[in-house]
Amino acid sequence: MKNLFILLLVFLIGSLKAQNELSGKISDQKSSSPLAGVTVYIPDLKLGAVSDAEGKYTIKNIPNGTFLAVVSYIGYASQTKEVSVKETSTIDFVLEESGTSLSEVVVTGVSSATELKNNPIPINIVTQKDLLQNSATNVVDAIAISPGVSQITLGPNISKPIIRGLGYNRVVTVNDGVRQEGQQWFDEFGIEIDEYSINKVEILKGPASLSYGSDAMAGVVNYLAAPPLPEGQIKGKILSNYQSNNGLFAESFNLAGNQKGFIWDVRYTNKMAHDYQNKYDGYVANSAYSESNAKALLGINRKWGYSHLTLSSFDLKMGIIEGARDSATGKFTRHYQGSNQTDSIAIAPTSDFTKYNNFPVIHQHIRHYKAVLDNSFAMGSGRLNLRLGFQQNQRQEANDLTQGDTYNNYFFLRTLNYDLRYIFPEKNHFEMSVGVNGMKQNSQNLGTAFVIPEYSLFDIGGFAIAKKTFNKLAISGGLRYEARMLQGKDLWVDSTGKRLSNGTDNPNAIHDFTAYNSNFSGLAGSFGATYNITDIFYAKLNISRGYRAPTAAESGANGIHDGTPFYEIGDHSLKAESSMQYDFSLGMNSKDVWFEVTAFMNNINNYIFAEKLHSQLGGDSIRLDPALALAPGPAFKYVQGNAVLTGGEVVLNIRPSKLRWINFDNSFSFVQAVQKNQPDSTKYLPYTPPPKYRTELKFIMTKGKALKNAYVKVGVDYYFEQNKIYYKYGNETVTPAYMLLNAGIGGDICSKNRTLFSIFIYANNITDVAYQSNMSRLKYTDPNNVTGRIGVYNMGRNLSFKLLIPIDIKK
Repeated sequence: MKNLFILLLVFLIGSLKAQNELSGKISDQKSSSPLAGVTVYIPDLKLGAVSDAEGKYTIKNIPNGTFLAVVSYIGYASQTKEVSVKETSTIDFVLEESGTSLSEVVVTGVSSATELKNNPIPINIVTQKDLLQNSATNVVDAIAISPGVSQITLGPNISKPIIRGLGYNRVVTVNDGVRQEGQQWFDEFGIEIDEYSINKVEILKGPASLSYGSDAMAGVVNYLAAPPLPEGQIKGKILSNYQSNNGLFAESFNLAGNQKGFIWDVRYTNKMAHDYQNKYDGYVANSAYSESNAKALLGINRKWGYSHLTLSSFDLKMGIIEGARDSATGKFTRHYQGSNQTDSIAIAPTSDFTKYNNFPVIHQHIRHYKAVLDNSFAMGSGRLNLRLGFQQNQRQEANDLTQGDTYNNYFFLRTLNYDLRYIFPEKNHFEMSVGVNGMKQNSQNLGTAFVIPEYSLFDIGGFAIAKKTFNKLAISGGLRYEARMLQGKDLWVDSTGKRLSNGTDNPNAIHDFTAYNSNFSGLAGSFGATYNITDIFYAKLNISRGYRAPTAAESGANGIHDGTPFYEIGDHSLKAESSMQYDFSLGMNSKDVWFEVTAFMNNINNYIFAEKLHSQLGGDSIRLDPALALAPGPAFKYVQGNAVLTGGEVVLNIRPSKLRWINFDNSFSFVQAVQKNQPDSTKYLPYTPPPKYRTELKFIMTKGKALKNAYVKVGVDYYFEQNKIYYKYGNETVTPAYMLLNAGIGGDICSKNRTLFSIFIYANNITDVAYQSNMSRLKYTDPNNVTGRIGVYNMGRNLSFKLLIPIDIKK
């Protein structure tokens, strides 16, 4: 260890000698006039600058090496360029007014920042402009418009990302550079991320186990914060959002700065909403929520690299939608505590529907705390990156009226993330990185109800990623080997469900969870290529192998809780999943049109899913949890089979270079998920998203005096009928097709070349269509005996109003 420290110190001292900087001038292609306010950013170093009135920029404290620089400016096509820096380097950029472009840079699943067009793995990008110009109820809902992406929902504020038909622990969510760990195995557990803190989202579609380990079999959703400001700037923003359907009020305040390489970025967000509504159900009882989040980044950028510390807190309170109804009137009911602490039921009072911060006994309280230390050290012309994260997740549910307003479900999870990698200096267009990463977890049950066992987990994986670029051809790939150790712990309870220290002192003790050890190891890898056939036509091919170990819920669950409400049964003997996926893309990218067709096939061995159990007497198998005073629920058991998923996406974006005020974007995506060697009733995997078509026509006006970057847009989301379902025992039902009409308008209000504020108005589901998403778990709640409809419907018409006020303290 001492020798390693000395070696590291020698490399750091050597890098301190370099006083490197990158400078140049940025101009307009047509007029050759200088462009002021253009951002030049190097993602791998988290360094950037903004051009001045003469179009000049300077980035200081750059270590020796070759990096990808990104140049961006509103109204112009982004540009990327590979820059080699040693001492003082000068590079000028000439920007062209916006057209279609694949010059976006991605950082997800690659050894270093890479142009999208040179990455063989399919990746969708959701920009900050997309996030502002559309409306969403949570951070996953904000990306569900992307082709190949959908969401499992349980009301407006709980969503899980689904990528090409796969979700839950097959999708890794990354935020602040580490994988988000918040007990994401069950339906009612959402993602604990402040949606207003996100600047950009990268969605990697396909196995990403190579970089992120087990659980990234379907892909990765990487939520990226805004990059640090250029040196010398202090800026902030105030964002307000109101949504009409559930009366959502949200405010988010942000202030960031960079003074002589010392950077900071602080944010506070508060949200609250009452019950949502739709045409068939009216107000949906107990769907209100409130959210309070805080985040702070402190760091330093120097010529030796950077060190950034991010601290965040997420606090969400929300009702649990049960969907229970009065048999005579069809109205929603709610639980209340009767005499002698009994669980009583009555029709939900209408006065509660529009109340804020009103949470009856049946509700959740989720808190997520996170600290991430992100470091990058220059070592010669290479870089050593070390990222450490600590997360604490507290998820509480109160759903037992006999205990009063207490949290009988209390999951307490702690996670330590680690990632150490070395990025070799680029040589002859060859890039390579090697590293090791993983996590250590400990989960406790601090409540009085027990759904999964307490467990401890440790995994570690070593990997190597490489890329070689030729003239028109780029080849990339890598290998990873990973091991995971999962230990489920014993639990004894008495006949009332109370925890016992052991099972020997009580003859009536119930062995609720049996201790077990599961050790898994697996090999993941990928190989891909991109080829520029001509200046505008290109092709991509990628072959990847994924790996996923069973979760503690899949291997150990044994209980029911009010959030679903299903009785879930795990299996200690489950095997690890493995997959082989093939992706092929063919595209065209010209000044006027971006057209791309992508097809994929994903073969999965030992696919794990929950199957509804059938009673020997006929009908559903119903089980009662002795630890909870709840009604019994239908039983589901985790089973395995071999599956194949096929499908693809088609994207057509038309942005005429001679009619720059028109954008016409279209996308279509579909997936078919089949279980091999099964009869028709079990042929299709459950909860597969239906085919989706999205179209949007936008008219824009970037230039003006009092109004800049103005736009008007109208679009349609069409979801096809989903009749390829898991029929056995009524596990799933057919979902009819539906169409949502949407529209938006907005722009920047300016005075004296200064933006005073920006307005974004968006109307979703304008015609107030009553629909049920195939991916909504509320579709399977109680029937309405008056109308004959089953389940709860999705949100109806919703108008969103956003006001963004910039704060320029120091430009």
